[in-house]
Amino acid sequence: MCIMSDIRQYAETESLRNGLDICIRASRPDDSERIVEAFHQLNPESVYLRFFGPKKEISPAELQRFRETDFDRRVILLCTVMQEGREIVIASASYVRAGEDSAEVAFLVEEDFHRLGIAGRLLKHLGRIAIGAGIKTFIAEVLPHNTAMLGVFKRSGWPMTSEVSDGTVHLSLALQS
Repeated sequence: MCIMSDIRQYAETESLRNGLDICIRASRPDDSERIVEAFHQLNPESVYLRFFGPKKEISPAELQRFRETDFDRRVILLCTVMQEGREIVIASASYVRAGEDSAEVAFLVEEDFHRLGIAGRLLKHLGRIAIGAGIKTFIAEVLPHNTAMLGVFKRSGWPMTSEVSDGTVHLSLALQS
């Protein structure tokens, strides 16, 4: 079920191709512990691909951004699963407005859940929210060897342009409903 009337309540349950049920939902102020726990499950390569360098901890400022998502300038979606009666964060996706009608997107998926289509699903959900908010373009910076994420953008179905500079692929996706 998709709830769009209040983006803070956004939540949709889906089944992955392996049969796992996931919930894609808006981040909430009470997610801090789940987010830190998820970060500690990541391997150094995943952290490097997302943050473009090593990182041992999520900073207090980053956690504060998760808690203070305004759902206008910044939208953060989490992908969660239930394990042993607990909700576990396995992926996140966000956009931050970069201009009146554009936003920069970022994704992170825990290794155990790679290649299940989670990033693509998160991109579609973010796109739906962004289009509703008047955003016409997603932009992203991706390391050239992050072929999985580059593939997610290419398979999105939205027109894409890219250029490489300073060792980074700069992408632009023209959002269409």
